[in-house]
Amino acid sequence: MIFKFIIVGAMGTGKSSLLHRFIDNKFYTDCPHTIGVEFATKSIEVMNEHVKIQIWDTAGQERFRAITRSYFRSSVCTFLVYDVNSRKTFNQLNGWLNDSRNLTTPNSIIVLIGNKIDLENRVVSREEGEEFASENDLFYLETSAKTGKFVEDAFTLAAKEVYKLVKAGTLKLTNNQEENSLKVGKKGGKGGCC
Repeated sequence: MIFKFIIVGAMGTGKSSLLHRFIDNKFYTDCPHTIGVEFATKSIEVMNEHVKIQIWDTAGQERFRAITRSYFRSSVCTFLVYDVNSRKTFNQLNGWLNDSRNLTTPNSIIVLIGNKIDLENRVVSREEGEEFASENDLFYLETSAKTGKFVEDAFTLAAKEVYKLVKAGTLKLTNNQEENSLKVGKKGGKGGCC
């Protein structure tokens, strides 16, 4: 089984850092902003079955928004990321949420991620994140890509929820996902962020 995940949110929320922490268990302090889209894959076990997760990490800058929208298609999970230390990134969530709801696979899941919990200048409370998630029927987790706290949990939770929906027949995987997995490989190169 192949699950396509997309990571979206404002610039500087740590989307690429979440990706690198999950894929390589690494954190890069000088990770540049994503230009367009980055791609990686990882295989995990979900309920005793091999699942390959394709993860599309999108640019958060407004000038790349049109490009980013095209990558929502066939996604079965959206990670909607904000920085708990930035009210501005939290206030921009509705736009990303609307794109996810309008452009992804029907019945796909959305996981709200409050990132950068390792920093001490928090301005968005856990309760605010939980309230936004509850009001919008989203899963909610807080993470630190820097320390790795709850990053693996976020991807594992999402994969399990997608798996359950697929097995129940509520969420359909498209042939397009299978085709894309054969055409696009893991982004290459060692060292550096992206």
